[in-house]
Amino acid sequence: MSMIEVAGLRKEFGRATAVAGISFAVSEGEVFGLLGPNGAGKTTTVRMLTGLLQPTSGSATVAGCDVRRQRQRMLSSIGVVFELPALYPRLSVEENLRLSGSLRGLSRGDVLAAMERLGLTEQRRRPVRSLSKGWRQRTMIARAMLGQPKVLFLDEPTSGLDPNATAFLHDLLRSLRDEGVTIFLTTHDMVEAAELCDRVGILSRGELVALDAPAALVERLQGRSIRLTWWEAGSLREASIPLADPSTPAFLEEVLAQRRILQIETTGTLDDVYRNVTGGQEARA
Repeated sequence: MSMIEVAGLRKEFGRATAVAGISFAVSEGEVFGLLGPNGAGKTTTVRMLTGLLQPTSGSATVAGCDVRRQRQRMLSSIGVVFELPALYPRLSVEENLRLSGSLRGLSRGDVLAAMERLGLTEQRRRPVRSLSKGWRQRTMIARAMLGQPKVLFLDEPTSGLDPNATAFLHDLLRSLRDEGVTIFLTTHDMVEAAELCDRVGILSRGELVALDAPAALVERLQGRSIRLTWWEAGSLREASIPLADPSTPAFLEEVLAQRRILQIETTGTLDDVYRNVTGGQEARA
């Protein structure tokens, strides 16, 4: 079952085309990553899918709702976290969440459950302005999860976070996926995308230039190889051999048995694919 369906979605600002007629679908319980350089159209796409921007043309449905004609109904089925904080800084964590919950007709119990899941119980009385970025991010995600949304949109959710905070959010997203929540993620972190996402789409200058599982994109568009560095006859030697080559296992066995290996490096990553399909340049602003 598709929770997000996009067909020919296009957004123009005057003579500038931000999103150039893209099409894709995201299944229920899938983690989908939308990647691309700054200005490629990622945030514009998310804003159209969450009803904040009207498309110039094309269509999109989220949780079975048309984003143009059924926006209010759709909002009850989604949660959204944008990169920039959107909390009331003078209010406490709990006050921010209770305010959002009251607007959706939720109980204090729903708010307490969200805080507990995000590890916010001990922080609940602290003003948001006193929190670190990691705790603010947890608060925004807790707010987005109020009402148990079917689809969760996350725009750069781990940008600027330390490794511990990032690991916590990654574990949370995996848990939500296992519960059937569909997650739509934008990120510049290719390692994060490769580890978390079932599939990724790569935007460049408003066009969808690649779409598949991360590993499949690497195999199809880049290929994996092993780069060896060893010491032989008084000098350093290097070799790069493709993993798909049938002779690779025998060659590796010979090298490892007979030579002094200094370094083994696997090449061919989602980062390589990203740089190749986007031309290695930032998109226009």
